[in-house]
Amino acid sequence: MTPTTAGIVGFLVLVILMFLRMPVGFVMAIVGILGFGQLVSWPASFSLTARDFFATFSAYNLTVIPLFVLMGQIAFHAGISGRLFNAAHKFVGHLPGGLAMATIGACAAFSAICGSTSATAATMASIALPEMKKYRYDPALATGVVAAGGSLGILIPPSTIFIVYGIMTEQSIGKLFMAGVLPGLLLTGLFMATILIWTRLQPQIGPRGPRTTAAEKLRSLAGLIETLLLFILVMGGLFVGIFTPTEAAAIGAFGTLLIAVIGRNLSWRGFLRALDDTTRISCMIFVIVAGATVFGHFLAVTGIPSGIGEWVSGLHLHRMLIMALIIVVYILLGCLMDSLAMIMLTIPVFFPVVTALGFDPVWFGVIIVLVAEMGVITPPVGINVYVVAGVARDVPLHVIFKGTTRLLAALVVTALLILAFPQIALYLPGLMK
Repeated sequence: MTPTTAGIVGFLVLVILMFLRMPVGFVMAIVGILGFGQLVSWPASFSLTARDFFATFSAYNLTVIPLFVLMGQIAFHAGISGRLFNAAHKFVGHLPGGLAMATIGACAAFSAICGSTSATAATMASIALPEMKKYRYDPALATGVVAAGGSLGILIPPSTIFIVYGIMTEQSIGKLFMAGVLPGLLLTGLFMATILIWTRLQPQIGPRGPRTTAAEKLRSLAGLIETLLLFILVMGGLFVGIFTPTEAAAIGAFGTLLIAVIGRNLSWRGFLRALDDTTRISCMIFVIVAGATVFGHFLAVTGIPSGIGEWVSGLHLHRMLIMALIIVVYILLGCLMDSLAMIMLTIPVFFPVVTALGFDPVWFGVIIVLVAEMGVITPPVGINVYVVAGVARDVPLHVIFKGTTRLLAALVVTALLILAFPQIALYLPGLMK
């Protein structure tokens, strides 16, 4: 069997095992071990796998992941997410689809202290869905908004996807974080605009809520102060170069814990659950990273990544057309597999092509995250949809997907704007020291 044939067979086996619901990280590791052993030698394969797993779990750069995950988990168990939703509700709840827009606003704010899309979706589902159900919101609108709004968790920093991408491509994580800020705000605004248009055309699906007084609005702002302080502390420190990403994550986690303790919003039981959830989520990410590293070594010896790079470079097409083809591939893959696994698998293949074409690596990171966001709300995988379905057990999956499809337009428009105007993503990183 030639190396190229072995690589193609490995990809097919990988996809089949993923469809059988086997854990993604272990699947990539198993296929990588078997493929590398077949093409090189079994002793080398086992030795390389051991080194890859040890290097991943002991890597200093990756300590930023559990620290940011802990920051988000403490914020959730301390009730910060509920206060964010309450503040957004007071300001826009009286508009058509106001509760849905409030959910998007709360998702955006919570994303500033939580780097996970599924965690953001699960948190907001438990808070926002009961409120929207009380006001008789259409189930497709209510659940679709939560699933789509949760996707902001990997665009607005801190983001686990940006961290992994930065480590794989040796790009500055701080610059990647900053690159996600303006696109995140743009997408938040487009989500809200989509909801407003949707509810203007069909007023019955998103009834207006009660109006609130100016005094109530001002009082609700107290729920934003703690999140704003944490965001300024963490992102501000990164922006001016005071902290490294790992130091910023540690300070963010400690700051969140301090705010929760001072406000007496975190119980001992909640703290233990935050630690437990952080351990499980971090280990899952580490196993995916380690498995993808093993699989990447197998891909390297097949010669497929370099072969694809040479083939694409030989195409006499405009570089934007090639980028469009890469994005289409990502969108298709995003419909079939977990976003983190997709990025781990494809970066070794596409990143050399993108840089050879002269595209900015930080800008490409934002494009990748936007496409990953599309993947978490589109069938058949659509992880955020399944997360929301786990909370809203009375709403069928096809209804939730119907809601997310309407909001997919905002993601597409955001991606097109960043393709046309790269400075939307690159302006803030360009100001960093």
